[in-house]
Amino acid sequence: MRILVDADACPVKDEVYKVAWRHEVPVVIVSNSWLRVPQHPLVSRQVVSDGFDAADDWIAEAADARSVVITSDILLADRALKAGAKVLSPNGKPFTANSIGAAIATRAIMADLRAGGDQVGGSNPFSSADRSNFLQALDRELVALKRLT
Repeated sequence: MRILVDADACPVKDEVYKVAWRHEVPVVIVSNSWLRVPQHPLVSRQVVSDGFDAADDWIAEAADARSVVITSDILLADRALKAGAKVLSPNGKPFTANSIGAAIATRAIMADLRAGGDQVGGSNPFSSADRSNFLQALDRELVALKRLT
């Protein structure tokens, strides 16, 4: 079992460490550049090239049914789900086989609107409620994975 974090813009890395240490689950922090990570035997860093989607490619290839992937990238979430992983966004909302299609479609619509020059709002600011929801969701996913073993 392990947690794979799409780390370059992840606002919940500290929360990942706390939950992982409590459950004694390894964490891999994946990024395009060197990031500071805690000196802990359960935490490792994987620095990939700065090529387009290099971090996503590494995570998608490493993900499996015993992985929890943390990402806000919808296309990476889709790839990780197809590999059998559980996937959480930083606000704690799970990506599932049932929800990913709508998320991809919404992403495409928003991209088309932006390309057409429309001013569309971004996502809501990250809140303490999002942080709390994430902690609960990650804990729940790890407990569920442990039951499977």
